[in-house]
Parts: sequence; structure tokens; C-alpha cells
Amino acid sequence: MFYSEKEAENFLEKNGFVVIKRGYANNEKGLENALKGFKFPLVMKVSGKNIVHKNSLGGIILNIQDIEKAKKAFVQLSRIYGFEGVVIQEQGKGKEVLVGIKKTSDFGHAVCIGAGGVNTEKLKDVSFRIFPFDKKEAEKMISETRVSRKLNKEEKDAVVKNLLKICELIKNYSNISELDVNPLMVNKKQAVVVDARIVFE
Repeated sequence: MFYSEKEAENFLEKNGFVVIKRGYANNEKGLENALKGFKFPLVMKVSGKNIVHKNSLGGIILNIQDIEKAKKAFVQLSRIYGFEGVVIQEQGKGKEVLVGIKKTSDFGHAVCIGAGGVNTEKLKDVSFRIFPFDKKEAEKMISETRVSRKLNKEEKDAVVKNLLKICELIKNYSNISELDVNPLMVNKKQAVVVDARIVFE
């Protein structure tokens, strides 16, 4: 079973993760209603059960400055194959980190931390641990990545908290086979889930 971004973010929020403010629309009238209460600039992303790699499809539009641009973005995203609607978010600020889960046949659940954003695969800056692990091990994981050099102490602490929340998630939902949170937007206040996908067995 696959959770689209919308479903995955709702699931993570219910399980104690901080998720960015967001809305959803599947038609232009719904878009106008969904935009109420949001501050520009916005990000709009294509949403659909069969859409996985939004970025490579041109399915993420950044820096939307007003309602007219939001309507144009909606039309553009609606042309993508598999479109079911759009996710609307306020444009977050912070450092982009990747956290996730991969269930392996040999070792069970592996948890990862690394550099997030659109260049994740190119950067290959990732550290892994097998579940379960403690706070000390989570701190070691972060120190093994190059992205950790860009994080101050408070930001590293915020990422550690999220790694431990991921351990809680595995404990409570052992049927999770994959989780990708990319990016987890980290700033001095907190670490916020901006995009996520989940696969259950």
C-alpha cells in the first residue's frame, strides 16, 4: 500500500511529526478556497497515487507570488499524467535534510539521514543505522554526514528528535517498508516535514 504525499503527511502529523502548513485542491474552484489563509510565496506540487518522482516530472512549482500565478500553476500541474490534485504549501525556510526508512530482508528496518533536496541522489551524503538505536547513536549518524557541517547544535538536536520519532514509528507500524521525508526543513526553531511518501507491506 502506497501513501501519496497528502496521505503520508497526514499520517506523520497524527504520529507527532511537525508538518508544514498545507492545503489540497483538485479543481480550480477548490484552489481558490484552499488558498485562503495562506501567505505568499507558495509551493504547489502535483498529487496522485501513481506519481512518485514529482520533481523529474516538473510537478513542483516554487515561488508562487499571487493568486493568478497559483491558477496558472494549477493548470500546468493538471496536465501531468496521473494528476489527482495539488498540494499547496507555504514556502519553508531552512536547511534541507533527508530522513527515511527502508525495510531489508536481512537486517529489518534501516533508518537513514543525509543531505536533502532535489540533489539528494547526486550528493550521496547518507548515513544508515539498523533499528533500534538510541539518541547517542542518532547523534553519531548525523556526524557521519557532510550536511551536518551546515547544522548548528539546535538544528542537529531537532534532527535527532525526528530520528527518534522514526524509531517510534517503526515500533508502532512494523509494516512500513519504505518512508522518505525529503526535505525535512531544519531551522533554529524546529524540523518540519515538507514532503513525504510511505510504502506499507
